[in-house]
This record gives sequence, structure tokens and C-alpha cells, in this order.
Amino acid sequence: MSIAKEAARAMLSDALLQQGYGTGRLAQLELELPLDKVIKFVSVGLPLLLVSMAFAREVSLGQQISCFPPSNFTDRQASYVDTYCWDTLMHHEFDSKGNIEERSLWVHKMFPYSLLAMAMLMYLPALIWRQLVMPTLGSDLLFIIDELDMSYNRSVRMAQNILDMRQNTKNPLTFQAELDRAKRKRYFEYPLLERYMQSKQNSYFLVSMLFLRGFLLLIFMTTACLYLAYFHLSALLQDEFSCFVRTGAVRDQNWMPETVRCKMTGQLVFQVISVANGAIYVLLGPVVLFSLVRLFVWDTTFLSVYEVLPALGLMADRKLGCPLNDLNVLLLFLRANAGHLRSLGKVRALCSLAPPQEGRLNLVDIMTVLGAAQGKVVNPGEQRPLVEDNMTLEPNRQGYHELKETTPFSHI
Repeated sequence: MSIAKEAARAMLSDALLQQGYGTGRLAQLELELPLDKVIKFVSVGLPLLLVSMAFAREVSLGQQISCFPPSNFTDRQASYVDTYCWDTLMHHEFDSKGNIEERSLWVHKMFPYSLLAMAMLMYLPALIWRQLVMPTLGSDLLFIIDELDMSYNRSVRMAQNILDMRQNTKNPLTFQAELDRAKRKRYFEYPLLERYMQSKQNSYFLVSMLFLRGFLLLIFMTTACLYLAYFHLSALLQDEFSCFVRTGAVRDQNWMPETVRCKMTGQLVFQVISVANGAIYVLLGPVVLFSLVRLFVWDTTFLSVYEVLPALGLMADRKLGCPLNDLNVLLLFLRANAGHLRSLGKVRALCSLAPPQEGRLNLVDIMTVLGAAQGKVVNPGEQRPLVEDNMTLEPNRQGYHELKETTPFSHI
């Protein structure tokens, strides 16, 4: 066996990916897009951070009001007035006819709890995505990742078999005829992955769930901003109130005044919290819109790399239609999980070494790149041609590049 044949076989064997996958791969996949993660952490984490500040202030200072009872009240009576007015939190005032009008100020008391409810609402879209989408998305990604890696291995093995056949065939015309027959029968193509990804163009589950997640976030953020604006305005207009204390056992006590003036001590803190939370949500709205708008454009950055393999020809054959389908979503997640594709680095190397020809590169072109070390001694200052001297790449009618024999070659 010639040294050239052994060198080519060793190089192609080293190019193969090792078989076998680790356990727990599904848990290692990124099943949320990076931008969606940022939106989730900000929209959920910000209310939780602010509500913790509000609760910490309430725990450290106690009641958020300060009442001003008459000077003849004892300390216990003054404490009772503060507690009662904080529990009821009602503003009482007399109209022109002497009737008492009541207005609830519970928005001040419930503000920290409303922030907690706001955080729960913001997490609801992510929870729906986690429970309904992640299992299906994870299985789809694992299948495509495994199939891409196996397609790369199949291509390398096929290239190795073609090299062996070419070196063992004495008649170059026989080799060329067998090569043409293999291309006509489409032996170089592996349609499972391509047909599976084509079927995802007719599926709309993932893209609809992404739109549902984005729309729910926009609705919840708009509702939160309206509520915060209402609280902010009401807090600005009403920081003091009159508390009606002549009730219960002291209803008939003339020494007890009917109303006591009270002031909201935590008003400024709540205003700062409401402004900060509302401003962040207003700024986050365009980010959510951008995450939805990007679904209207094909993300072919990842797909174009694997077009060098014969197993995938969606872009070369112009099979991509409207981008609003699950295939585009899967391409976004494949790019986010590029670290799990063991073949990606090798395929990128093939793309950088491939000759700049028009049309799709098929398996024969990969063979010319992988088998470039077929027995020619190259000096350090020389560059080995990617296509051998006696073979040329010519586009056929389908746009594929085919190897054409120019002069008979001899075995080493």
C-alpha cells in the first residue's frame, strides 16, 4: 500500500468525530434564546428587587404612616390611633352638607404586594414556555444536532471510500462512470435531515409560542406601567389624609375627635420605586418587540455553514419560504447551542478551505479538500491545489460542481 494512500486514510480517519454522547445532554441545552433570558431576568427580577426593598423598609420602620392625635392623648392612645388608621387606611372628609365621604387609600398599603404579583405575572410567559415548549424543542434540537454530526461523519467516510476506490481502480474511465452513476442516483445525499427540516417549515408551534410569550409580556408590561402611573399620580395628589377614629367603643366619647390627620411616611420611596420600575418596563418594550420582529427574517448564518455537506441543501435549492415557521426558530436555537455541535468547527474549516465556486458544494468537492494530501510532496513555500491537477470542478445543470477528468492519472 502506497505512502500516499496511508497518509490520506490517516488524515480522513482523524477528521471523523468520536462516537458516543454524554448523559444529561438535554439539561445542558440552551432552550431559551439569550435575548429572551435577559428580558425574563429584568422583567421578573426588577420587581422582586424593588419589593424586597419595600418590605425591608416596612419591617425596619414598621407602619408607613404618622398620625397627629391631640396633645391630651396618652402614648397608648396615640399608638392605637396609628395602628387603627394604618389598618383601615381610609380618607374621610366632610362635604358641604356635613356628610362624611370616604376614599380608600389601600393602594399605598398594597403597593409592595402588587410588585410581587407583577413579578409573578412577568414570569408566567416563561413558565408557559418551560412547561409546553421546552420538552418538544429539546428533542428537536438533539435530533438535529446528532444528525448534523452524523452527516459530517458520513461525508468523511464517503470521501475516504471514494479515495480508496479511485486508487484501486486501474481504469480512470470506470471510476468516472461509477462516480457519475452515484451522483445520478443521489447516493451522496442523506435526505432524512433535509426532509425533517423542510417539514418544520410547515409547522408553526414554536413560532406561535414565541409570539404568545412576547405578546403576553407586552400586555403585562403595559398593564404594569398603567398601574404604576396610577399609583404615582395618586401618591402625588394624596400624601396626607384624615382618619375617622370615633368608632367602635369610643363612638360616643365626646373627648375623642372625629378625625385625626395622618401622613404617608413612605411616599417618596414608593414614588422612586414606581418611577424606576415603570421606566425599565418602557425601555424593555422595544427589546421585546425586536425579539418578535427578528422572527420575520431568516437567520441563515448557521445554516450556510452546513450547506457544504450533501445532507443539507435548503439554501442552495431556494427551498426557504416565509420565515414565520418553526424552522427559523430552530435555526435561532441551533446558533445558541453551537457549542454542542462537535462538527461545527470542522465544517467551518472546510468552508474556509473550499474553492470559491458558484453553486452548492457536494460531497465530491469535500473529497477534493479532505484528500488534498494524496501523495504530492509540497515544499513549505508552496500551496497545494484543493483540486488535483488532472481533475477540474465544473458546474452542471443543477448548479452542482462535478469533477471532470482532464488527463489520465497514474497510481503511485
